[in-house]
Amino acid sequence: MERASPAAGKLNAGGRGAGDGHGPAGGAQPRAAAAATGSAEPGELIGRALDFKSEGAQCYKDKKFREAIGKYHRALLELKALLLLLSQEPAGQRPPAAAAAAGLSEEQRQAVEAIEVDCYNSLAACLLQAELVNYERVKEYCLKVLQKEGENFKALYRSGVAFYHLGDFNKALYYLKEARSRQPTDTNVIRYIQLTEMKLSRCSQREKETL
Repeated sequence: MERASPAAGKLNAGGRGAGDGHGPAGGAQPRAAAAATGSAEPGELIGRALDFKSEGAQCYKDKKFREAIGKYHRALLELKALLLLLSQEPAGQRPPAAAAAAGLSEEQRQAVEAIEVDCYNSLAACLLQAELVNYERVKEYCLKVLQKEGENFKALYRSGVAFYHLGDFNKALYYLKEARSRQPTDTNVIRYIQLTEMKLSRCSQREKETL
């Protein structure tokens, strides 16, 4: 069950980004992706994804978070269209993912991965700007980033924030400490670690009292 918690008055858990937790980033839309491919070349689709990502970043700077959400989702849709296009090319017995990777240059592959990481990080950041934050979705997006970049500071920190507000304090502390190991002086990380340790201490005390 997803929880929604008030964002107003909480510690700074944001950063750059986008996302209301709904739309292409949460689930593929095959028909839209198929339509987007048309006769486009991989480089063209990557270019469009970059353009949408840049537009999303500008919307975020302008505090137009809902518009930013749409732009980041559009960027991710372009990447879905790219993978769909490449998976349709002959590739022997290789699975679609392998066929897609084989159809890109190393530079293009790195560009695709960077766009994905930036978009999911940005979606999480925008979610954290909402009046009611969907921390389950924040967690989902951050973990997608960490699958590709396990040491990404923003994703580690926001994962910790998400787990904290979801009540999973052990996981929250793990991710927050991982974030602190990357940026030891970040005041938001330090503060959330303190809050999490207080919660764990109270939980431990209650358990002792029930024995």
